[in-house]
Amino acid sequence: MDVRLYMFWITVGAVVVLLAEVFAGRHRGAYKRKGEIPLLVIGMTLGRFAIGPLASVAIAALWARLFPAYRGTLAGVPLWIAIPAVLLYAEFFFYWVHRWAHTTSKSKSLLWMLHRTHHSAAYMNVAVWMRLNLWWYVVIPNAWTMSLAIYFGLGEAAGIATALIAVWNVVTHSNFRWDDPIRRHRVFGRLFRGLEHILISPGLHHTHHGFGRDGASYRNFGVMLAVWDWAFGTLHIPDGRPYRYGLPGHDAHWVEELLYPLVRIKGNTSRDKVAT
Repeated sequence: MDVRLYMFWITVGAVVVLLAEVFAGRHRGAYKRKGEIPLLVIGMTLGRFAIGPLASVAIAALWARLFPAYRGTLAGVPLWIAIPAVLLYAEFFFYWVHRWAHTTSKSKSLLWMLHRTHHSAAYMNVAVWMRLNLWWYVVIPNAWTMSLAIYFGLGEAAGIATALIAVWNVVTHSNFRWDDPIRRHRVFGRLFRGLEHILISPGLHHTHHGFGRDGASYRNFGVMLAVWDWAFGTLHIPDGRPYRYGLPGHDAHWVEELLYPLVRIKGNTSRDKVAT
């Protein structure tokens, strides 16, 4: 199946979950901040359907120029090996770039300033998955790692891995938290906490978007796999939802959040704080 078809159906699924959240009242009061709706709509439309695809084409062309003799060299790798290999490799690079963005947040590095848009939402639901600075689509590690895997002949594995990661993003960003009762269960809680050393649960990712009690934006950097957080000491398994979502003291204008560094609005970033 073509990766574009995968992503089409995943987008449809994300919209269904989003509507279910809305009808369940999970979005009530979420969009109080001025400019929140245009930030979401423009970011999703231009980022997902324009800048993201164009960036992928450009990155693919770069790999062809850098490694002209290696095109398709891994095409013979069996799918049952290729899929977990691509997932581990893609998640490894995402982990370190993502961790670097948060590590440099206090110095307001370019990487953090592009990534902060995803974290400044004071709510958590499926819309946050696509709440991104437009240029994050260019620097996001998966655009680079998956296009390289495709170039080396692992196109089917990369397509499946991309689809799995996208589905997992919908699951972990959703406001529906099916994992909390399991984590607290007398019998299954211990098993589930063990599983959270392997896979990122909604609880782990909600914690990453929070601050205060059980909020830890400096932990849980994986998207689908928690193994790299576990291996490098950044795994935090919460007891429940974080006290608050977003960035304390954040006041950046929505246009700046969407277009930084092309747009900088003086006086709007000075009070950004990252809870540690």
